[in-house]
Amino acid sequence: MSARRSQTPGRLAELDLLRFIAAMAVLAFHFFVAFASVWGERPATLFPWLAPVAGLGILGVELFFVISGFVILMTVWGRGLGAFAWSRFVRLYPAYWLSLAAVVVVYGVLAAKPLDPKLSAGEYAVNATMFQRLFDVGDASGVYWSLWAELRFYLLISILVIVGVTYGRVLAFMAVWLAAAVPVHFLGDQVALLGHEIVTEIVMPRYAGYFIAGMALYLIHRFGSAWPPWLLFAGSWVLSVDSALVRVASRVKLAGAKAMPVTEFGVVFTITLIFAVMAMVALGYLRMPSSPVLTALGGTTYPLYLFHSVVAVVLIPPLVGAMPAWIVGVIATLVTLLLSYLVYSCAERPLQRLLRPRRTPQSTPMPAVQAEKASVP
Repeated sequence: MSARRSQTPGRLAELDLLRFIAAMAVLAFHFFVAFASVWGERPATLFPWLAPVAGLGILGVELFFVISGFVILMTVWGRGLGAFAWSRFVRLYPAYWLSLAAVVVVYGVLAAKPLDPKLSAGEYAVNATMFQRLFDVGDASGVYWSLWAELRFYLLISILVIVGVTYGRVLAFMAVWLAAAVPVHFLGDQVALLGHEIVTEIVMPRYAGYFIAGMALYLIHRFGSAWPPWLLFAGSWVLSVDSALVRVASRVKLAGAKAMPVTEFGVVFTITLIFAVMAMVALGYLRMPSSPVLTALGGTTYPLYLFHSVVAVVLIPPLVGAMPAWIVGVIATLVTLLLSYLVYSCAERPLQRLLRPRRTPQSTPMPAVQAEKASVP
């Protein structure tokens, strides 16, 4: 297999677009369905025509996870553990710390009430590590939960980096992970009763299918189609569909069907669409030429994901009642986009350039620059 299509792939501009779409889907879900305390009432009652579609935006994170599986495997191929760890630090932490500072200002200085995490100064400090859930400390922002899943994925992938990344080892890694995730997912309550919560934390049965699917698609993209990665991709789809149904059903139960108007068919269709689109990316059917616009959209995605809730808390409550709800939603969305681009271009990118090691003229460029930009929301 290593001789079939082992050349280093170039930047996949289509992933920049998909990441941006995923971030906008999450924003739509929060702004127009989830943020009841921000609007003062259930957003679905304010946007009844939009809520059924925006509600499916909850699955934007699932698209992020599939992309992450794809590009993180791209990142680690031919790389050492130190280089991988530093690249992840540079990618995740600068924008994260900026967003955490914004959250501290909004709740600690401005004393905002909606979505208040009610954390102490020490708990905010623990959040700065991004490992707050490991210490049973609440997230300073609700969107931080997905970063904990990403970090655990990076720790698992580090095993591959240590033993050496090859086609066969990646297949074996995915097969073992999927074989462990399926029973843990479907026997979750029994596993918890046995006191093996640590197993669930490591295996991540709710999210494993997405990461594994992305990794399988990268193998297909790099080496060509073969039945083992496609079989793992199909198994991951089955696990992912059920995981998504469980996650959305818990949200519907919590908020009520009127406040969260998402159907099971809509969930299955959306997950299937995510897998189908990513499969077309892997096969080269959605190839797009790189452009400054797509690069900017991809770069804006992570700040957009991190900062949109802060914008909503600060901007929406004062405007509610002063103008129609849809105008408030449009203004909040546009301000979020502008702020996210400014954070990306004026803060995140300069900090990343400062933190990345400088290359010497004799050094060989590392492959898969795409992965530096596309592995997180």
